[in-house]
Order: sequence, then structure tokens, then C-alpha cells
Amino acid sequence: MKAIVITKPGEPEVLQLQEVQDPQIKDDEVLIKVHATALNRADTLQRKGAYPPPQGASPYPGLECSGIIEFVGKNVSKWKIGDQVCALLAGGGYAEKVAVAEGQVLPVPPGISLKDAASFPEVACTVWSTIFMTSRLSKGETLLIHGGSSGIGTFAIQIAKYLGSRVFVTAGSEEKLAFCKSIGADVGINYKTEDFVARVKEETGGQGVDVILDCMGASYYQRNLASLNFDGKLFIIGFQGGVSTELDLRALFGKRLTVQAAGLRSRSPENKAVIVAEVEKNVWPAIAEGKVKPVVYKSFPLSEAAEAHRLKESSQHIGKILLVA
Repeated sequence: MKAIVITKPGEPEVLQLQEVQDPQIKDDEVLIKVHATALNRADTLQRKGAYPPPQGASPYPGLECSGIIEFVGKNVSKWKIGDQVCALLAGGGYAEKVAVAEGQVLPVPPGISLKDAASFPEVACTVWSTIFMTSRLSKGETLLIHGGSSGIGTFAIQIAKYLGSRVFVTAGSEEKLAFCKSIGADVGINYKTEDFVARVKEETGGQGVDVILDCMGASYYQRNLASLNFDGKLFIIGFQGGVSTELDLRALFGKRLTVQAAGLRSRSPENKAVIVAEVEKNVWPAIAEGKVKPVVYKSFPLSEAAEAHRLKESSQHIGKILLVA
């Protein structure tokens, strides 16, 4: 098969389409003929040598895909050859074929094209496993999403609104904020021109928000704590603003705050299967109803992965960028 190979750590041009061995399939896995994959920040980090794949995972980038099942292992019961699916991967999406455990596979949601289905697995599993399964965001509560126009952000806005939350977002341009509002965000904050803590306090009558989904890490840590309501929860899913900061424990103590953090890629297949099952049960109906829509900015052929990475790293996009095999 053909796959995008990281020929050496570096800039986007190190991504090369090459002929490689087909994946080996285990008894509890399916082989998917990939139709499309979607870019995630982890892919750009892996390309630079900063985020190696977990042990045993494919060496090729790509944390999600959509496609058609071409082969099923002998212990697989849920899927059959010819099924149209999308899947959460530990790697290997930037290829013509990928092997994945059956518990990480989802049906293509009703009304969604096979191509656009590739935009859902990583964002849906990340958002559902963090702010819903762990932080327990519930109807009537307020959520602040940093990077509201990202793939994760645009998905989180829609599912949180569907489930009855008030949604605040930060983004770096008026165009991005306008888009976030068009898909349901209640309050948009331009982090380049506004102090998000002050805006959050102003919009909540001084109370703060109940849950924050944060991709920045250290640089936003203190301000995030200051933006939370009593019993608030900060969930960190990225470190774009660094990994190390000073912590005054009294900030947690006084307001009974909880700080949580998790990644998705390094979880066990068993753990991922639990998340995927929850996503199918809770998120897929919202997509089927048309209340959560795919937000796809641009699609590239697989051979143009380098160009797609350049767009991703420019941060000019809104939502997801796809590669079509």
C-alpha cells in the first residue's frame, strides 16, 4: 500500500508518499480501506519528532480515518466486510489501509458522507471523554473552550449546546469568533485584544464558568483558575503554552477547584473502546439529528500531506483539515 512516511524529523516536506508493507491484522482487528483521514496537532508534533507513536502502533501519522472494512479478524463480531465506518486510531491514518481494534470503530453517522465522517472520531472521543465523562458538564452549566475555532473547539461548541450548556470560546480573530457564534457559541472572546478572565467574570455576574477545556497548559493555568466558579473543573488536553508553571494551592482550596488532564492516544484499547461506545450512544444521535455537523475547512489528496500540514500550522483554518486517500 501507499502511506505518508516521516522520512526524518523536520518541516512538512519530510512527509513523503511511499510504498510500504500492508498492515498485519490481529484476531480482534479489522482492516479498513481508508477513504479519508483528518489532521490533528499530534501529527505535526510526531512529524517534528516530539510525539512518537505508542509502542506497537503504526509508525505512520493519522489518529482517525473513515473508509470501508476490507477484512475482519476471526474474533470480530460487530463488523463485516463492506461496512462503511470511521475509527479512532493510535496511528496509521495517513495510508491506504489501516488495522484497528474492533472496539475503536464506529458506523458512519446517518446523513454524513464517508469523507466527512473522518472528521469526527478524534474530536468526539476527546471532547466526550474529558468534559462529559470526567468533568461531568451538565445541562445549565457554563463551559469555556480555548481555541474555539479548532477541530476540537467547533465540535465541543455544538455538542455542549445540544446538551444545554452556555458556551464561551476564545479565538484569535473576529472571523473565527463569528464562525463560533454561528454554530452556537454564546460568548466570543478575542484573546489577542481582550482579557478572557475579565470577560468571563463580566458575563457570569462575577461567578466564573463551571468547566474549562484548555489546550494551552502553563500559560493559561492561573487565569483559568481565576475564571472558574466554585466547584469548577479545569480540563487540560494540550500544552501549546508550555508545561511548567508556579502553582498557588490556595487558588484551588478557596473555590474547591478540580484540575484534570488526559490524552487519548496513549490509552489502552480497552479504555478507548469504552469511550467509543459512549460516543456512539451519546454523540451519534446528535449528529444524526443534524444538531452536530462536521466542520471541514479543506481537503487535500493524501500525496499533499505536506501542504495540509503547512495550512494546519498557519492556524488560518477553522475546524478540520482532511486528507483523501
